[in-house]
Amino acid sequence: MGKMGSSSVASLVVTLLVAIVSLSLPSETSANYPYASPPPPASPPYHYKSPPPPSPPPPVHYSPPKHPYHYKSPPPPPPPVNSPPPPKAPYYYKSPPPPPKKPYHYKSPPPPPPPKKPYHYSSPPPPPPHKKPHHPVHSPPPPKHPYHYKSPPPPSPSPPKHPYHYKSPPPPSPSPPKHPYHYKSPPPPSPSPPKHPYHYKSPPPPSPSPPKHPYHYKSPPPPHHHP
Repeated sequence: MGKMGSSSVASLVVTLLVAIVSLSLPSETSANYPYASPPPPASPPYHYKSPPPPSPPPPVHYSPPKHPYHYKSPPPPPPPVNSPPPPKAPYYYKSPPPPPKKPYHYKSPPPPPPPKKPYHYSSPPPPPPHKKPHHPVHSPPPPKHPYHYKSPPPPSPSPPKHPYHYKSPPPPSPSPPKHPYHYKSPPPPSPSPPKHPYHYKSPPPPSPSPPKHPYHYKSPPPPHHHP
């Protein structure tokens, strides 16, 4: 019974809150809205049914330093100071050593030795380079003689030519106008007289048949569909 009463009170509180929110909406849009009903009663404080949350843990204090850890095994031996490492015994192979390699002997004959004599060319040696005569630096070049052409001089200009006279006869004079051409063939035939209308020898087409009676179905008519 207590649970049912508390749930009904909670539902009433929720409906009252919804009504208050819905009534406050038009009052925000329109200024100076006069309320006709008295203001709603204040809602009672809400009591939680669940237990309160746990309190936060106390602040962590700094723990005192722990004792140094003591190893149960003996410590490693200290490294030797300036002592040379002990000499290692030489390794002895249990298998016999490999046989020495024999020098390789080629089966083909060796290549012929290069020729020792210098090579003599069969052709004559090239001619020595031609040296130009050395002129003094400050001496002027020798004077050149004028060049004389060995070919004959160009022909003199020919005298003006006379106008060219054609040896062919002059063109013929224009012919007189010709008479109109007369055809030697007979004149075209005169148009034929109009022909009579053509009469067909076949019988005339049949006259249209009389209208047939409407076809009567022997089966019952289809049922009507009601809308």
